[in-house]
Amino acid sequence: MLLLRRVSFLLPWPSPRAPLAKPLLLLLLLRPPRTLPSTERPLASMAAPSAPAGGRTAAMSRDAFRAAVTNTLERRLFFVPSFKIYGGVAGLYDYGPPGCAVKANVLAFWRQHFVLEEGMLEVDCPCVTPEVVLKASGHVDKFTDLMVKDEKTGNCYRADHLLKDFCKDKLEKDHALSPEQTEEYNKILAILDDLSAEQLGAKIKEYGIVAPDTKNPLSDPYPFNLMFQTSIGPSGLSPGYMRPETAQGIFISPRQGLLRVREFTLAEIEHFVDPEDKSHPKFGDVSDLEFLMFPREDQMAGRSATRLKLGNAVSEGTVNNETLGFFIGRVYLFLTQLGIDKDRLRFRQHLPNEMAHYAADCWDAEIECSYGWIECVGIADRSAYDLRAHSNYAFLMSVLDRTKVVRNLKRMKSLQNPEKWSHYPSCEAKLVITPSKKELGLAFKGNQRMVLEALEAMGETEALDMKAALESKGEVEFKVCTLGKDVTIKKSMVSINVEKKKEHQRKFTPSVIEPSFGIGRIIYCLFEHCFYQRPGKGEDEQLNVFGFPPLVAPIKCTVFPLVKLEKFEVVAKKISKALTAAGISHIIDMTGNTIGKRYARTDEIGVPLAITVDNTSSVTVRDRDSKDQIRVEVDEVASVVKEVTDGQSTWADIMWRYPTHTASAADDEEAEP
Repeated sequence: MLLLRRVSFLLPWPSPRAPLAKPLLLLLLLRPPRTLPSTERPLASMAAPSAPAGGRTAAMSRDAFRAAVTNTLERRLFFVPSFKIYGGVAGLYDYGPPGCAVKANVLAFWRQHFVLEEGMLEVDCPCVTPEVVLKASGHVDKFTDLMVKDEKTGNCYRADHLLKDFCKDKLEKDHALSPEQTEEYNKILAILDDLSAEQLGAKIKEYGIVAPDTKNPLSDPYPFNLMFQTSIGPSGLSPGYMRPETAQGIFISPRQGLLRVREFTLAEIEHFVDPEDKSHPKFGDVSDLEFLMFPREDQMAGRSATRLKLGNAVSEGTVNNETLGFFIGRVYLFLTQLGIDKDRLRFRQHLPNEMAHYAADCWDAEIECSYGWIECVGIADRSAYDLRAHSNYAFLMSVLDRTKVVRNLKRMKSLQNPEKWSHYPSCEAKLVITPSKKELGLAFKGNQRMVLEALEAMGETEALDMKAALESKGEVEFKVCTLGKDVTIKKSMVSINVEKKKEHQRKFTPSVIEPSFGIGRIIYCLFEHCFYQRPGKGEDEQLNVFGFPPLVAPIKCTVFPLVKLEKFEVVAKKISKALTAAGISHIIDMTGNTIGKRYARTDEIGVPLAITVDNTSSVTVRDRDSKDQIRVEVDEVASVVKEVTDGQSTWADIMWRYPTHTASAADDEEAEP
């Protein structure tokens, strides 16, 4: 089962002295970005892996790289601050046209990769959830994060973030640190999510951490519930909440660039599995994958993530079971096929204090970007906790209905021991209690139903004792709780027998494996991983490029008449019609700008292919990253583009089949004037 939903959070209002968050797109997942220490890396090492070796970005700090990406995203309308003409609100953003297209493409591939390939069923849940549901799940009481408050202004801050920022600043800027201090700060960053409220408060006091805006002292950490409360219906008597993330420990603060928003999109898989057999028939498809994994033992020891083969990780017990391992492998394939750099993707196991008490195991897919390592997907074995919690809570609610008391007592007995089952098919001796409705009706009139339900709810010992008494005496006194008195049951009123029955199925409460995807975080990291710069015509000029794979590119190709001639425009319109018929998103640009400027403009929004109409019978097709061009007949060009954008062939495959075209000086990219 898959869930796709929007999520909202109630947040402490940002300090009036703090600037509004820089525009941000997106949607997020699980806890806020967990940034582990890393040295400043030049932009060249963070550029898109698809960028040609000679066209990579010059060395640049993380902050400068982030600014280049963000400015390009803003300027090309991948996103815009919501309600901008009214000043905007920190943490609320709208997708612009290319951003909408990228998000739609990511979600479409998510459905293809999981829904279609795994034969799953999809549901789309409402944003508003009644309080009773979240009370049962524990969110009303426990969905909190630890905050500290400026003791003079009342401004609130995330406690672990202040400690994390302090340690990072010390490691990056204080070159006089002793080896012992360096080891201590690294250890704190590694186990940050494992610290209790008392430990966080003690470290904040020990290091003299104060409010970042005012330098005032801070309060002790206290829990803050993250859900956005509302009411359902005009009466206001039915409380509810905007649906939160189901995992524990999330907090969203609109203060860290493009990764923190107040509303975001989640895509979740709820995979039900037999708790006695968590093998997976398709685990062999992913068992040979090898990628960065960060087990909790390595984190606690201060070691780095290492490459492990997934099959070995499962067989050695590092990953709890095959089904959990299967989804870790599938998530790895999903992210890398989207365009995430596999060398900046790792799977980190939750530390003991991060895991819910009921969870068997939990791993986060973390992606490195300019903010550090960011949690983007959580893959958890949640055992049968959710199903049991809601079943038991539903029972307690129904007990309020007096007519259901006895029926639910019988149901509760089965819930108390849901995992006592036998292998099927099998023969078992079963107690069968068959009340006679006719005899009970004649004897008890309007109380017939309560007596009948009390008889059906008898346990095995009580029923067998009644059977013996009826056979020896013909009648027995029987207490009916709902009547508050004893009644006389005669032998004709009930039949109690032990029968052998063949069971063809087994009943059990399944465990749930839950991969939960923060779509916006994935998209932002994808933006950074695909972004690079290459030299323009000017001496210091740098042209921005998003090297999106065709799979997620907002527009698959462009069509440019080389010059404004009617015969070329006719051909361009013909090609556009063929592309539309083939289902290929494209734009046609008949402006008078030079071809170089038009190339640069579309490279900046990540269009992988450009068709230039310079002839009435054949055209050139240009690849964005290599800038290589081939010549293709007009009638073939739509099928060639579709072949590449659908992933049937690579650009290298196409280059072998068609003649190359040598670009003239006029074809070189130029920046926008």
